[in-house]
Amino acid sequence: MPAYSRRHFLTGTAAASAAAALSLLTDGRFASAAAADRAMAASAARAVRIEGTTLEQVATATGSGPYKRLRSGPGWPLVVRTDLAAASSARDGRRTALACFVQFTDMHLVDTESPVRFEYLARELGSAYRPQEALTVRGASSLVERINSLRGGPFTGSPFSLVMATGDNTDNHEHIELDWYLSVMSGGRITPNSGDPARYEGVQNSGSALFWNPESAFRDDFKGQGFPQVPGFLTASGSPFSAPGLRTPWYSTVGNHDDSIEGTLPDLGLLHSLYTGDRKLEGIDEDEAAKLADALRNDPAQAIAHLARLLRNGGPVRDITPDPRRTPFSPAEFAKAHLDPAHTGPGPVGHGFTASAAASGKLYYTFPISEGVLGVSLDTTNPAGFADGSIGTAQLKWLESVLQSRSSHWYDADGRVVRGSSGSGELIVLFSHHTSGSMGNLLPDPHHLFEKRHDGNELVALLQRYPNVVAWVNGHTHQNQILAHGHAVPERAFWEINTASHIDFPQHARIIEIADNGDGTLSLFTTLVESAARYETDFGDTSNAGLAALYRELSFNDPNATPAKRLGAPGDHNTELLLAKPGKR
Repeated sequence: MPAYSRRHFLTGTAAASAAAALSLLTDGRFASAAAADRAMAASAARAVRIEGTTLEQVATATGSGPYKRLRSGPGWPLVVRTDLAAASSARDGRRTALACFVQFTDMHLVDTESPVRFEYLARELGSAYRPQEALTVRGASSLVERINSLRGGPFTGSPFSLVMATGDNTDNHEHIELDWYLSVMSGGRITPNSGDPARYEGVQNSGSALFWNPESAFRDDFKGQGFPQVPGFLTASGSPFSAPGLRTPWYSTVGNHDDSIEGTLPDLGLLHSLYTGDRKLEGIDEDEAAKLADALRNDPAQAIAHLARLLRNGGPVRDITPDPRRTPFSPAEFAKAHLDPAHTGPGPVGHGFTASAAASGKLYYTFPISEGVLGVSLDTTNPAGFADGSIGTAQLKWLESVLQSRSSHWYDADGRVVRGSSGSGELIVLFSHHTSGSMGNLLPDPHHLFEKRHDGNELVALLQRYPNVVAWVNGHTHQNQILAHGHAVPERAFWEINTASHIDFPQHARIIEIADNGDGTLSLFTTLVESAARYETDFGDTSNAGLAALYRELSFNDPNATPAKRLGAPGDHNTELLLAKPGKR
């Protein structure tokens, strides 16, 4: 399908056709290809521009074999969601832009040669090993290139005020992974390799059939499913390159993989010597794998002990080059690294974190998105372990104090209206790693044993008491999903916007625009974007561009992943989310 522009649409299509096409956008279902074309044309007509977004084109699988190649396919049209407010027909002509920003999430920059990884559990835990993981740093840099190439939001035309990365920026909270992340975001020279700089020392040249061995002719399980042999892949993936860095100010939110061992086990300092050691476990028998996988799901303490024993006495174990840069970072060190002048880039200094955060390890804060719109970044990780999250009482009370200080009125727990004394009435957008549905981990924080933990239902209930909360933006699930909260009471309504990861296919980021429609409603536009990598791959091309393209294609073909589920439905892609303005609900 050609990329439509506003000019093409307005000069080639009658207004009546546009109105008919707009009526098709309410649920994203189309009876025919012609209807889909009309919907796409109508979407383009409403946009300032669509180039570089999934409104224009989308990575699409082709071929009949088990390994699919990718190509450029038709873009996804805008889906108007009126779950929380009705849409007036004249709103486009009255619209005023209020905010425009970008969400990155779940980049999982991976030190694939680290001794403390569980690749051998891939059949039990699909995320333990991904064939594309040696390319995460280059893939993230390609995403930065895409954002740098865009001039602003597709529906308001406003330039981006910021990029927010909503957690799991690193995969195993190692200092070297954090350095790669900060360099990807702010720019700089990166060598995505640890241990011996002259060779690769991970599972992808182990000769084990469990893993894709890209440089070898050995027929591993992945090649049995059509994965290619790519000479020079490992050397090229670990070679130095210059990351351009964002041209837009950026902020960080912390995720469970930034906080815990492989995002699952509490980091109590017990495995630090193993992180920096010279032994890497590359396989265990099926019984041991099942026991370790079960412990990772149900008993973090047992899993730590089990892993330590396997590294000392299990097999096969590979001798690797020790590297002190693999030492895990603490929450305070995470904040401190963001304050390093070498990583200031386009700013702001600290990227949301202050010297106070670096001293205390409290990784939640507020920041301006635009005039009249406030951002709130939460820390939903639980240091007790497990992937899912929650927040402690101290943070919940802090959040409530922020909401009250910016609100002209709110509701108490009994539903009575409370008038604020000096609230500014700013719109509020929350950011966190975890979603409302993945905040059920109420284990006591080992650093604050007597502090109560609070789940996603409690957080939703709190947010619904403050009418100026318009959105909660998050990641973690590696899936596109948009939820409407507060159907029954418009005054208490807000949207939860969950975006897929940038390690697993579809490797999306999201542009979010907030606009005042001039009729008592707001529109939140949520447009998905892919990296700047081309869709077609060439297995003989190990240049930066070639590897970035291969990163996407390998992620689509990962046998342990579920691309169709992660994509989400049309109503989770490019949407216009209607919401009554605070005070008008």
